[in-house]
Amino acid sequence: MSPLTLILHIFLGSTLAGAAVIAVLAMGYTSSWTTILIAAVVGFVAAFPVSYLVARKLEG
Repeated sequence: MSPLTLILHIFLGSTLAGAAVIAVLAMGYTSSWTTILIAAVVGFVAAFPVSYLVARKLEG
C-alpha cells in the first residue's frame, strides 16, 4: 500500500464516514448510538478500496 493511499484514506475515510452518519441521522435513527457507530465504521472501511483506486489512477 503506497503512502498516497494512506494519505487519501485520511480524507476519504472521514468524508465517507461523515456521509454515512448524516444518512443515518436523516433516516431518523437519532437515539441509537450503535447504529450511528456502525455507519461510521462502514464508511471508514469502505474508504479503503476507494482510496486505493483513486491512488492508482493518480499514480498512473
